[in-house]
This record gives sequence, structure tokens and C-alpha cells, in this order.
Amino acid sequence: MTPAVSRAILLRGRAHSKIPAAITFQTKQICTSSTNKFSDIPGASEVSRKGSYSPFLRRLACWIVGTGAFASVGYIFGGNEIEAFDNQEPPQELRLLEGQTYKGYPIIDTPSTEGKRRERLVVLGSGWGAVSILKTLRPDTHDVTVVSPDNYFIFTPLLPSVTVGTVEFRSVLEAIRRIIKRIQGSYIQAAAVDIDFEKKYVLVERAGEARAWLPYDRLVVGVGAQSSSYGVKGLEFCHRLKTINDARGMRQHIMGNFEKAVLPTTPVEEKQRLLTFVICGGGPTGCEFAAELHDFLSEDLKHYFPRSIQDMVRVIIVQSQDHILNMMDSVISEFAENEFSRHNITVLTNSRVKHVTENSLVYTTKRADGTLEEHEIMQGFVLWSTGNGLTPFTQLLCDRLPQWQNNKHAITVDDHLRVKGVADGSVYALGDCATVEFPQLLSHINELFNSAHHSSRTEITRKEFRTFIKDAAVKFPSATGHLQSLDRNFELFDTDGNGRISLGEFKGMLEFVDSKLTALPALAQVASQEGIYLAHALDMLAYRYKRGELPIVSIASVPTPEERSAAEYAVVPPFLYHHRGTLAYLGRAAAADFGEGHAYRSSNLVAKYLWRSVYWSQQVSLRTRILLMMDWFKELVFGRDLSKF
Repeated sequence: MTPAVSRAILLRGRAHSKIPAAITFQTKQICTSSTNKFSDIPGASEVSRKGSYSPFLRRLACWIVGTGAFASVGYIFGGNEIEAFDNQEPPQELRLLEGQTYKGYPIIDTPSTEGKRRERLVVLGSGWGAVSILKTLRPDTHDVTVVSPDNYFIFTPLLPSVTVGTVEFRSVLEAIRRIIKRIQGSYIQAAAVDIDFEKKYVLVERAGEARAWLPYDRLVVGVGAQSSSYGVKGLEFCHRLKTINDARGMRQHIMGNFEKAVLPTTPVEEKQRLLTFVICGGGPTGCEFAAELHDFLSEDLKHYFPRSIQDMVRVIIVQSQDHILNMMDSVISEFAENEFSRHNITVLTNSRVKHVTENSLVYTTKRADGTLEEHEIMQGFVLWSTGNGLTPFTQLLCDRLPQWQNNKHAITVDDHLRVKGVADGSVYALGDCATVEFPQLLSHINELFNSAHHSSRTEITRKEFRTFIKDAAVKFPSATGHLQSLDRNFELFDTDGNGRISLGEFKGMLEFVDSKLTALPALAQVASQEGIYLAHALDMLAYRYKRGELPIVSIASVPTPEERSAAEYAVVPPFLYHHRGTLAYLGRAAAADFGEGHAYRSSNLVAKYLWRSVYWSQQVSLRTRILLMMDWFKELVFGRDLSKF
């Protein structure tokens, strides 16, 4: 190598390293000098010894700063969740009232916080609605007691991921006691089995053991719903997906079928049956489980099971409607069906399950002449994911209020989430166990039409119609969005094109609005919004009572339950649901319906991780967010867990 080339390489290296030549030369001289020469300098040994500590001190300083920064971030975003920062007193113990019983059962004494008598708020359930209340409620307004057979909250949208090991069980659970500690609440692991509206008592029972009455001033029913059977026989052979035990049972069943199918002693016909997975219901839960099962097979099992076994796997969705995901936009339904077809997932539409046995499933389809044709599928796994029905407690509650509760699937509540039929409005219901009763505008057609047009005319002008929409939105807030859409589509309802609305055209408008005011979907975001609304409403009522702005029971004047209910109804705004979009995971693809024709759909990894990011942001605690990130990282690097336990 020539001196010129060597010099060029040296200069290029110095240019990249940004180190001046003089410093480079001096560093080289110091490094190559002998120890004896360096030690001749006075005090050099002390300098050398001190210099040897400098890397350690730098690491120690960085560790201290990093730990402090991490602790500060944790305190800001999860200070009330981290036990190291917890300075609150533990909750008081619940006791029985000595010598007092009611209908043969003891009565639980709920202690007042800090000696102050506040309203006793009893929350039944630990689902989305109940947890949203507990996380939103002010800590100084109520003495809260939560009653639920499960002492944890489940992030239900990720249960399909739990069934195949994408996410671990603990990552979708959060202990109720952690959630209620902020408001200094109490928890009873039991289930509600009876209620007395007059005495304001609810009877709780712990798994067939002792029973006791729990007094309340306000009661929130958020016990969820159970799957509706629709009269189908043999559902004891089916799995449901509502609890963590359901997910654990499905995970064991799936791996058990694969392990049994790979045995040399298993006949081919039995292998085909074991590896046939049938999903009854084409809603979000059924479709997301089918997608997760496909991912499990295509990303993990293909590395550990013979190809002949993989080729036998069949995933079948049986849907009674024309399309799957029929609650979403038709564009998303078609996209989902195309994705499943590409993944070799069979979708049977317009098919109704007749009965299920241990090894088979029978469904019917209609022939062209209207007669039914039966089909049989030999199956090794069935998931029942169709519709909601009343639980035993909600059925009992409805039976106690027969004149007001006629819905066969849920408790009917008004637009303030108060149970219809309870005179004083002290009982609320939310989530899957409740349905909001919307007003029917058509029943007020004459009143609304007369208030809208000028007395000298029999038709409504465009200007009068806009004024009517503003006034009607105040009276019927749940219909605000649909009323505003009438103004945007004024010309469509003005059939004669004269720029005014007649009584007949007005009737068509109200029929359109009433058709849109249907029952809210059984989604987590509905229950969550209801819980947040109810917490704010309860806080507002407590504040008004504290300031004396609402009627208070006293010796001089005792308002009737109806008067008390009417006063509270007037000061609290009604519940308004804001649809934020419905998500569905479809196996390395995702879709979202935002309503009014706005939809998103994509089949790539970006869509998958966008779907995950939304659910990550909706977690109820910092702990579950961290666990989820760890689970997704493990799944990306090491794959899903294949163990059966």
C-alpha cells in the first residue's frame, strides 16, 4: 500500500469519526507509552486510580437517573396503581347488624367512610359498565359496595386471542379490589339472587353458601347477559366465550384435539372429525375466534404438526343471516367473507342450527320451494356465539315489575338508565343486561307538526323546519343526530318539490327517525359510555343534594318517591350514545365501521397492529398494558404457547 493511499484512508477515517487529527495522535501516544514513563509523573497513581472509578460512577449515575425517570413516569400515568406509591388506608371490614334479620336472613352493615353518612351505592357485576362507573366516580360522594361472583374485570374483546395463546389469561384481567381502592369501596364475592324494592335490600349469596341482605340507597345492575339458546337442543356440548374459564376450556379442547388427531392409533375419519371446528354465529366474537384459530394454524402449528394433519383442519361458520358481521356496513361484511374464503374458512349463510350432539351438528337451509333441508357436520368442537338473554337475576327483577318490563332479552331502562317501574328511580341498569327505551316520535306527530308550522299555514317551510329541529333536539336528545340528518336530506322528503313539508311528508320523516332509534348494540363501548355517564350523573345528584338544590327527606316535608324521581330527572341530562366505530379482526386483516357509510378495511400487518393498538389504549390499567406488550412481543419472537394444561 502506497503512502498516499494510507494517508487517504487515515483522513477518511478521521472524517467519519469527527475526531481532530491532533487528538487522535495524542491518544495514540498515550496508549502506546509505557506504564513506567507514565508513573514517573507526580500523583499519576492517584489519577489512574480515580480514573478507574469513572465508568462505574457514570453507570451508577445513569441507573439512578433512569430509575428516577421511570418512577416519575409510572407515578404520573399510574400512581394510583403502583403499590410503592400507595398511601391509602385499607377498606373497612363489612359486618352484620347484630340481632337484625329480614325474611330469615341477616343484614349487612355497610360502614360509613370517615364517619360521614353518604348514599350507599351498590354495584352488581364487574363488567364494562360497572368498571366504568368505578373508575369515573368521585371518591367523596358515595359509600360504594361491589357485588360480583368474579373478583376481576375481563377485557372481553381480547378473549378470542386468549383461546389460542396469543394473549395470556392474566393479561386481560384486572382485580376489582385494585379498581375500587381509589374510591375506598368494599367488595363482596357473591351473586345477587333476590331484591326488595320497598326496603331497598338486595339478597346476595356466595356459591350456595350463606345468604344476607345488603341495603342500598342506589343500586346499579350490571350483571351482563347469558347466551340465548333459541330453543336449540344439545347446547351442553358447545362452548361459550364470555368468561376466562370459557377461554381456558376452549384452549384445552383445541390443543387436546390436535394432540389426539396426531396419534397413530386414531382413525382417519376420527382425525377429520376432531379437526373440524364449527362456530355458530357470525358476529364479531365468532369471526374473531375463527381468525385467531386460522392464525394459530398458519403461524404456529404448521411448524410442529405434520402437514397431513394441517390439511385436515376445517373451520366452519354457521350464520342465520344473509351475511356475517351483519351489524356492520355491507362493504365490511363482503370484505370479511372474501378474507375468510381466501383463508379456506367456510361461511354458511341463511343456515339455522337445529340441534347439536357430542360428535355432530345438524343445521337447516331453505330450498327454492320453501321447504327445509337438513345437513349434518361431524365436528370435534362447537362455539355457540349467538344472541343474549336474561340471567336468572335479571329475569327475577323483570318478573317483579311485570307492567313495565316486557322485553324478553334485557331490562328496559329510560334515557337516564333508570329501571322502568321503580317509583323513586333508585335502580339503574346498564350494559348487556339493559336496553334503552327510546321515545317514538310518530306518536307525537300532531303535537310536533302543530309546533313546527305557522298557525296560518298547513305546511312547514325550510326555515321553520330548522327551528323545529333545534326545539325537538332539546325534547328528544337521543334523536338529535337523526333529526339533523332530516335537514341535510330535506329535498328527499319533500316529495312534491314545493320547498315545504306537508303532514304526510312529515309523517314519513318521523317514521325514518323512529326506524333509526333501535336498541343499542351489545358492545363494550356502549356499556363503557353508559358507565361513565352514570358516574357523572350520580356525582351531580350527590352535589345537588349536598347544596340543598334537590328535595331532601325531612320531618317537615317528605317528598313522594315519584316527586323525588321527577326532580332528579329534571336536573340530569339524558344519556347520549356516540358511536366510535366497531372493530373486527379477520386474520392479518382488520375492519372498522364508523357508521354513516364510513368504513375502514385492510389486509396487512399494519391493520393487525392498528387493531391491537386500539385495544391496548382501552386497557383499564397500566399493568395490563405492560402485560399485553410483553405477550405480543413473545408471540412475535417465540410464537404462541402450545402446552395443554
